[in-house]
Amino acid sequence: MEMSQYLEIFIEESKENLQACNEQLLALEKHPNDLSIVNEIFRAAHTLKGMAATMGYDDLANLTHKMENVLDGIRNGVLAVTPGILDVVFQAVDDLEAMVFSIADGGDGKRDVSDVVRLLQQIESGDAPGTAAEQEVAATATALPSRLTYEAYEQTVIEEAIEQGFKCFEISVSLREDCLLKAARVYMVFELLEKDGEVIKSDPPVDQLEEERFDRDFTVSILTMESAESMAGKVESVSEIDRVSISPIETGTFRSSEDTFTESSPEKIQHEIVEKSTPRLKEENAENVKKAAPSSKTIRVNIDRLDILMNLFEELVIDRGRLEEISKQFDNPELNETVERMTRISGDLQSIILNMRMVPVETVFNRFPRMVRQLAKDLDKQIELEIEGAETELDRTVIDEIGDPLVHLIRNAIDHGIETPEVRTKHGKEPFGTVKLKAYHSGNHVFIELEDDGAGINKEKVLQKAIDKGIVSSDQALTLSDRQIYELILSSGFSTAEKLSDISGRGVGLDVVRSTIESLGGSITIDSTVGEGSRFSIQLPLTLSIIAVMLVDVKSEKYAIPLSSIIETAIIKKEDVLHAHNQKVIDFRGKVVPLLFLEEVFEVPSEGDEADQYSIVLVRKGEKTAALVVDSFIGQQEVVLKSLGHYLNDIFAISGATILGDGQVALIIDCNALIH
Repeated sequence: MEMSQYLEIFIEESKENLQACNEQLLALEKHPNDLSIVNEIFRAAHTLKGMAATMGYDDLANLTHKMENVLDGIRNGVLAVTPGILDVVFQAVDDLEAMVFSIADGGDGKRDVSDVVRLLQQIESGDAPGTAAEQEVAATATALPSRLTYEAYEQTVIEEAIEQGFKCFEISVSLREDCLLKAARVYMVFELLEKDGEVIKSDPPVDQLEEERFDRDFTVSILTMESAESMAGKVESVSEIDRVSISPIETGTFRSSEDTFTESSPEKIQHEIVEKSTPRLKEENAENVKKAAPSSKTIRVNIDRLDILMNLFEELVIDRGRLEEISKQFDNPELNETVERMTRISGDLQSIILNMRMVPVETVFNRFPRMVRQLAKDLDKQIELEIEGAETELDRTVIDEIGDPLVHLIRNAIDHGIETPEVRTKHGKEPFGTVKLKAYHSGNHVFIELEDDGAGINKEKVLQKAIDKGIVSSDQALTLSDRQIYELILSSGFSTAEKLSDISGRGVGLDVVRSTIESLGGSITIDSTVGEGSRFSIQLPLTLSIIAVMLVDVKSEKYAIPLSSIIETAIIKKEDVLHAHNQKVIDFRGKVVPLLFLEEVFEVPSEGDEADQYSIVLVRKGEKTAALVVDSFIGQQEVVLKSLGHYLNDIFAISGATILGDGQVALIIDCNALIH
């Protein structure tokens, strides 16, 4: 069978299963006696093992199998959940993730996992009490699978059938390890059995068998007039069957679901009736199965296809603008009506396409609980991570870029912000530190806030360090606001760490955070109170492809200013312009705002005549504002942001370009760079 076509699905689903393992292991650490969590981890690991074996990644399947053995010991009550066991299982999951990422990068998924395998085997067969019992249970389960449990009405059906001369058998089937099409073999077994009898139930349930969510073994309960030898022979005739065992069920030897509830794990309680011996029950069951089977309403689409769709739609937006221009020139009522309708429809299409590209930020947030646990352990701190608004959606392009900045911020909060339990207790705080990660929508932006209840930022220390490193002068330091002082920690090479560590101290984290966020058209602000904690707030645009802008004229050239950066527009008189520190400024609503003449910034050829009044656009970056002087305002418009390419990637204060309806190219101004 050609497996390459399934590789992408395998990689995606493997990542999902490993993420589920990580999340559930963290939950198990908090609730070590909750068997339902263990079952969830086991189910995810089991699915991963089956997929890996099918795809031929034996190392991946073998390591998962070893991990499964430990989880099985916990499920059966043979092993107790301890921090040591969890550390080893976490290590196994880390190795599995590395193997999956190796496969995703085109590798063979092989990795030296001998150390973690040895640790898992020690846990499985160590000197801990109950290990021998665990081995005995495992051996029994392999030799003769545990008998099924029956509800009261199922017992009645079987008893009535036995009275009428039928025989009831439980048939346990083991597929070969190299069986590729497990669901197909199960189907063939069921088809053979149903020719000679009525299947009562199966374990695992039918839906799990169809989806191949089982290892190699399954058990079927059947009512038939045939002999045990005859039934066993027919099942053995199916290819890729390794072993068949059959045991008769007599009246009075049932295990009821009530008994199982006290003896077995919750997973074994789950079951499903396949068919009943009476037509009425069969009909009812068929209806139930139909109701229970959920119809899939999602499909996996490669992100490259969405990018192509987005690019095509961007061209459509450009042509839409061109049509609107032509419509204004001809002023034909029918043409105007058609263009307006097309504008409405393309607007709806734009919303749908942008929503298709939206991804919940939980895809990024999900990796942080595990990281926080490890960092807390390395630093000997007690930290709880609280996540809010994980369902908030962002454009896939932004999601891909925001992960690393958030990692830097969280590492910074844990290393510099949260104190050790001893220090916290000394200052009257709880020994557990809290890091809150929150995301929410506001207008056309998404805000991500990271807050900690740690020591806060020491202003004096930050300011002195900045002066020592030459980031600011002593005179400049006197004019800085508290927030501006806090933002100095985002400067390149800045660090207040007393010693170098693997986690921080090199001064290369937070400047990357700022540059990445600003490259996405976003901004970051910092608030802090000494002794109480800090809050980093990141503002990001919903999408990077189609943006709303204000079009302006600067002499013969057109420029676009993103609406997200604009505070307001105004017209001022020439005599209102003041001079301060060799720079032109204005007093706008009681605040001194510097003037930037775009014709000078972008060296636009000037005719020499100077106007009596200036048209200005007030823009902001955090707390800083500036007034951009333009010739005139054209109006607001949605435009497609296009890159200038590799040859023009270092043009000052220009983030891209767009094609207007009349075919002209307008450059899009990067207000962050201008104010910086």
